[in-house]
Amino acid sequence: MPHSLHELLDDVLAGHRLTEEEAVRLFETRGRDVWDIAAAADALRERKVGGITTYVRNQNIHVTNVCKNLCGLCGFGRRAGDPGAFRDDLATVREKARTAMSRNVTEICLLSGVHPDYTLDSYVDLISCVQEVAPSVDIHTASPDEIAWAAEQSGVSTVEVIERLREAGLGTLQGTAAEILVDRVRQVICPNKCDTATWVRVIREAHRLGIRSTATIMYGSCESEADRARHLAILREIQDETHGFTEFVPLSFLHEKTPLYRAGLAHPGATGREDILMTAVARLFLDNFDHIQVSWGKVGTKMTGLSLLSGADDFGGTMFCDDVSLDAGGEGSDYLDPAEMQRIANDLGRTLRQRTTTYELV
Repeated sequence: MPHSLHELLDDVLAGHRLTEEEAVRLFETRGRDVWDIAAAADALRERKVGGITTYVRNQNIHVTNVCKNLCGLCGFGRRAGDPGAFRDDLATVREKARTAMSRNVTEICLLSGVHPDYTLDSYVDLISCVQEVAPSVDIHTASPDEIAWAAEQSGVSTVEVIERLREAGLGTLQGTAAEILVDRVRQVICPNKCDTATWVRVIREAHRLGIRSTATIMYGSCESEADRARHLAILREIQDETHGFTEFVPLSFLHEKTPLYRAGLAHPGATGREDILMTAVARLFLDNFDHIQVSWGKVGTKMTGLSLLSGADDFGGTMFCDDVSLDAGGEGSDYLDPAEMQRIANDLGRTLRQRTTTYELV
């Protein structure tokens, strides 16, 4: 290992591939060295994508908050009989999709709890009814956990589920439900979700079928720096093999209203230093990813600007609503006007461009 941090950063910029141990060292960095890591990541960002910062015009559609998982890290999920529990019928989903179309979106994200009664047919019906109303948009939905659940409920393979969803109109897969891809941590934060091996298998299957996906991490609950590095290593390994990830999306844990935090099992979210380093280390470590997204709904617009100086190159989407973040305690996380994105980009000397889900410029 190089003697100094700066030698290590120079080596990475010269083409050295970071090891997990080196990533841990970067994650543990304190003091002004944090800025040097961010600067190296920003240099790499510029080399990869130039001065363009992108966003996608999308809309989230929340279909149900009834969920089999009820993870401690989530304030959104409900049991079927709970106050505030809802499950939209197909007519309501169609109406929401029509609203999205009136906003000129290119992507609709179907987001929901993993309803205990949902089968493969339920997911096919949901995607089909959006496809009817919005044939031109990318329907971005179905995490590996949902695919595994649909397969289990309907007695078919996960490959068959993915193929059926594609026939119904699935465009790209959500690389969510990843949280931290370390089973010891998953047992604490999301014990009812699929395990690491299942998540990895389903993502690989989708990529092999030609369906691309995002890659995410949910950090700042109770994982260690080594867990974060392990997670990144798993993603990099999949990307080496499939090249199916469109981007990496760091999701900072919103703790305020989550059972995990209230039970004393989680930290009060990541610090600003950790947010900067997650973006920067991801850019330096994930050498086979072109795009790193900032989740403005999780970190706020000021930290979004700092993240774009630390290796990120994408705002993600306009969203129009994000009940999951709002229910966890995130304020102002429901809509970001492209005019505000433009203001942030201008401030950084970047060019803002609209993109599709798979990063073609609009």
